[in-house]
Amino acid sequence: MKKFVVAIAAMGLLIAAPSCTPKKSAYRQAFEQARQREIAAQDDAVVKEEPPVMVSEPDQPANVSVRKERLQTVEGENEGNLRQFSVVVGSFQNKANAKALKTRMTSEGYSCVLAQNEFGMVRVIVASYNSYKEAAAARDAVKARYAPEFADAWLLERSF
Repeated sequence: MKKFVVAIAAMGLLIAAPSCTPKKSAYRQAFEQARQREIAAQDDAVVKEEPPVMVSEPDQPANVSVRKERLQTVEGENEGNLRQFSVVVGSFQNKANAKALKTRMTSEGYSCVLAQNEFGMVRVIVASYNSYKEAAAARDAVKARYAPEFADAWLLERSF
């Protein structure tokens, strides 16, 4: 009788054991999710850009770089708000990320503009001026107000 009970218990274990192992579809599903996260991370990756160009103006502060780019405003933006020199606080390949930062900065009182360069990077511009001095002062004010978060705010000169 004991042998019969042990045999039935062993048969039960043999039948139940394969059902506990994960199926290939579960592995496949996890692989697809990881792959989608990797693709999303690549979308947010920075596109190779030109190095910043040092602008030499007689009254320019030392160690201030200005990048020259051709810009077009993103659809729905007012091009009248985009002038020669701009203060950039964010640069994204993904427009949704740029719009989120624009919303945040607009709620802080800035009149932001989203502009896209020829490489497809979307710039979040919080201030734009015709004068280099005004733009540099605005950039310094943004850096001071939001330190250390926007410590890397930079100036962009629009080329036509």
